[in-house]
Amino acid sequence: MPHFNYTARDRSGQPVSAGLEASSRKEALRLLAARGLTPVNVSEAGAAAGSRPPDASKKPAGTETLSKTRFRLTKSSAVTRKQRLPFLQALSDLTGSGLSAGEAVRLLSQRIQEPALRALCQGLWERLSEGRPLSRAMEEFSAVFDDSTVNLIQAGEATGSLNDVLQRLIQHFTEQRELRQKLVLAMAYPVFICCVAVGVIIFFIFGLLPNIEPLLKATGGKLPLATQLLIGISHFFINYGLFLVVPLILAVVSFWRWRQTDAGRALTDEWVLRVPFAGSFVTTTTVMNFSQTLAVLIENGITTAEALRMTERVISNRTHRRAFAEATGRVLEGESLSLALARTNCFPHLVLDRLTIGENTGNVVPSLKEIARSHQKDLSRRLQVFTGVVSTGVLLFAFGFVGFLGYAIFSAVFSVSASFRF
Repeated sequence: MPHFNYTARDRSGQPVSAGLEASSRKEALRLLAARGLTPVNVSEAGAAAGSRPPDASKKPAGTETLSKTRFRLTKSSAVTRKQRLPFLQALSDLTGSGLSAGEAVRLLSQRIQEPALRALCQGLWERLSEGRPLSRAMEEFSAVFDDSTVNLIQAGEATGSLNDVLQRLIQHFTEQRELRQKLVLAMAYPVFICCVAVGVIIFFIFGLLPNIEPLLKATGGKLPLATQLLIGISHFFINYGLFLVVPLILAVVSFWRWRQTDAGRALTDEWVLRVPFAGSFVTTTTVMNFSQTLAVLIENGITTAEALRMTERVISNRTHRRAFAEATGRVLEGESLSLALARTNCFPHLVLDRLTIGENTGNVVPSLKEIARSHQKDLSRRLQVFTGVVSTGVLLFAFGFVGFLGYAIFSAVFSVSASFRF
């Protein structure tokens, strides 16, 4: 039976070098995973130095099938960023119980029933069974795992603290998911109210008024001014509404396509920051995102330079991203982060003061976490205020328009009734 020499790390992160006998390299990797070891290098001992290499034109059995499977798993639209948090949670549960990362992924690939998540686990296990560490296997699923996640997993593997890294990642992604859910729930009611108001207006203008108008005009009496105005609005939208809707749709589509370009995205992001409420909302979101991400990266052993570059990619607003990139360059030249961010004039002074205190006391990570928590609360408060104002405004507009419709119709009815008196 072939003999394999290996270098691996145990659960505490200590390097282990030894040998074992196995029928194949894949079997050797399975045995190492069963022992709780994370393989770094596995090579067969005693291989003939002058042995003839296999013919490159002849593919080993099963290679084509594996390649097709990989393409399907990597390119499949079913495997998306939604599977990241459930996978990390399941992996953390198993590694926390004492299993190695490779054995945990193998078990998940067999036991999970959800199709997309199972496909992800199977794809990862195929790569792990070839001797790759978990971080390198994750790199091939860029649709699920971003660069910062892969680098954090790699740091956890190198230091033997993979489970701690998984816990921090789970907490970070859970907070992000809860914030997105709050945003969706906060916007659901105003959107519903807007849809109902628009539906009522369309019904009255295109459905009710065209049927009532012949009856009102048949009496020959003079209609009140409110009724004439309402009928004129109805005629205008019925006759010319299409000429307004089509250009409006074309304008919206053109603006959306222009915003997808680099120049359009940069300019519109700069415009948003000048809008009173929207600008402060975007700034709060940016501060919360970069402080959360930077704290997680630095806490898990990523170097400051690499952590700043990764954090730059999570900032969605292009103006803020450009300012953060400039600050990163100054930090790499030896300047403090708080002073570099202050030079950009894009971030609140209170945030910079708290960051300065953290740098002076050597508690940068706790300061960043506190900044993230306070801005997350501020963001929730802003969302509540925004949804309350929008909901109230839409309701008042809808009630006002319906009241105007009722007044115009009833005043016309009373006018018609008065014309029949002797």
